[in-house]
Formats: sequence, structure tokens, C-alpha cells
Amino acid sequence: MPFETKATIANFGGKLLKLSHESTSTGTPMAVNVFLPPVALQNSAKKVPVLLYLSGLTCTPDNCTEKGFFQAAAAAYGIAVVWPDTSPRGANVAGEADAWDFGTGAGFYVDATAAPWSKNYRMYTYVTEELPGALFTDPAFAGVLDAHRVSITGHSMGGHGALTAYLRNPGKYRSVSAFAPIANPSKCPWGEKAFSGYLGADNKEAWKQHDATELVKGWKNGDLRALVDVGTGDNFYKQGQLLPENFEKAAKEAGVQGLEVRYQPDYDHSYFFMSTFAADHVAHAAKYLF
Repeated sequence: MPFETKATIANFGGKLLKLSHESTSTGTPMAVNVFLPPVALQNSAKKVPVLLYLSGLTCTPDNCTEKGFFQAAAAAYGIAVVWPDTSPRGANVAGEADAWDFGTGAGFYVDATAAPWSKNYRMYTYVTEELPGALFTDPAFAGVLDAHRVSITGHSMGGHGALTAYLRNPGKYRSVSAFAPIANPSKCPWGEKAFSGYLGADNKEAWKQHDATELVKGWKNGDLRALVDVGTGDNFYKQGQLLPENFEKAAKEAGVQGLEVRYQPDYDHSYFFMSTFAADHVAHAAKYLF
């Protein structure tokens, strides 16, 4: 389905587009924001690479767009940024609005297999296949966005989504990075709740297919090209929701090279943390996109 432009905003010499389209994966309208850097507007013959950003629990595309500060660095490098939503909205699934960490705003980037979620909550397919496919073939973007140069990043639940999408699809993305990712969801309360609801409490093999710590054990595709930042003042880190050490340990034991995990003193889980290191993550992506 074609994209409807809800707003066009001048930003760092480029344009921020707030879009909506009908999704076949979720059966609902989906909002998505796209930042086109200045070079994309100045040189129509040159496609620009893309950084896909997956947001965390409760977020819409607007949260990181307004507070993450990716656009300044993306404009300087000439990279487009795409911010999808975190779940279907308006699917009217019973119970989807009952909790902030499950249902609306908390799709966990999986394709649900358990009822009643399996019809609409198919965010893995949406972010890895449908949305990029729609953007790269849409007349407004096909000549602008380079489908062969895509990197992926994300925050918290979105960091989990970025890592798992990258690890499950070798070669699809040039690099991966994550801010405070839920790196071992099978072993933390957030992940256990989401996976039990979306995939089934007893379907632990399916859980492993959406757990970065499990997936990295089987990585056989060379340098991981991964950057992870975690704040030591992050209460969710302290509560054992993120478990980046488990991810590091699994990568090391599997002999995987190319993973840099940085523990940033005193930083929390918020956009103050993210905005501080956003330019580093854009630079990380740029290293592999150009």
C-alpha cells in the first residue's frame, strides 16, 4: 500500500517525513518516520544508505525522532533514518492495552504464534520484510533509498529486535548496534512475559530464535560488526532486565569477534543516555555503509 505523508518537517538541512501505511503483516495502519539527509534532496541520482532504528517499550516513531538526536550525524554522513512503530495499534485484541510491557507499544519484534496475538502481532515480519520492501519499492523512495546498504540499531526492546534481526539474517544488514538492549530475553522478566504471551509458555525452542544470547552462539559469518552501549546507572540493567554480560559471554565462548560492549558510567535508560551516544552509533553504521 502507498504511504500517506502526514507531515514534512525541515530538519538539519534534510526532511523528516511522518508517514502512515496499511500493513498486511499487522492488519492495521502503521506509522513510520523517515529522515532524508540533505544529499538525498540535492542529488536525485544518488541513493543514500539507510539506518533502521527499532524503538523500545511504549514508544511510537516520534519518541526517538524528537529526543534521540540521530538526525544531526545522519545528515552529516548522508544516511537516511527509518523509525517504525513498536506494535500494531487499533487491532482491538482483548487485553492489548492492559499493561505497558505487553501488547500495544510492546510487540517485541516477534511474529506471535499464540492466540489471540498471532493475527496482528507480527512485528518481526513487519520490520524485516514488509516495511523495507514497501519503502524500497515506493515511487517516492525507490530512487532515494539504497536497499543494498542498510544497517540496524535500537534501544531496549528495540535493541533486542535489532540484534535478533541481524543475527537471524546474515548479510541483510551491514552492521548492528544497540542501546541498553534486552540481550537475553529468555532469562529476564520482560522477555519471559512477552515470549510466554506471544510464542507460548512451553515453546522454549521458539524463544531461542528471538534471543540474541542464544543466536550469537551459532554465528558463523565473520566479524559481528556490533556496538552495544549500556549505562551503569540504568535501573533496568541493575534489575537484571538487560543482561548484556550474558550476550558478551556467549559471543566470547563461541569465538565470535567484532563485538564491542561499552559500559557507560552513571548513564540511565533514558534519551539523555541515547542522545549522548547517538552520533557514535551513526558513525558505527557509516563505517560499514560507505
